[in-house]
Amino acid sequence: MSSALALFRAARVSGGAAVRRNMMSTKTAGARPLKTANVEAGEAFYKQHEDIRHHAAGASELWRKLSIYIIPPVLTVSTINAYILWNEHAEHVKHEPALEDKVEYSYQNIRTKNYPWGNGDQTIFWNPKVNYHKTD
Repeated sequence: MSSALALFRAARVSGGAAVRRNMMSTKTAGARPLKTANVEAGEAFYKQHEDIRHHAAGASELWRKLSIYIIPPVLTVSTINAYILWNEHAEHVKHEPALEDKVEYSYQNIRTKNYPWGNGDQTIFWNPKVNYHKTD
């Protein structure tokens, strides 16, 4: 039981004297006296707070189980799948012609003006191992 809930229950038993005494001890000069606490409202608040804590504990347990038992196998299967696909792609790329021998179609590498970097013909993401532009 939390100390605030114990204070509210003690206030109900003593007619609110404990709460008034606690609240009046923080009174400053010239301030209005503080009102006594509404015990029912306080208990309802703490019951709602405990319900939220109970729900949060269940939700965090669910995510802990997911993180331990579901995520690692899914990541393992995904990694194996990506590795297999990468090897298939690498095998396919080996059979392609060299970059210089590839056909360059009219819709590829269209330049209306030079880029402001490099030699003006290469995009910012240019990779000489993958991209090729015939300059006839």
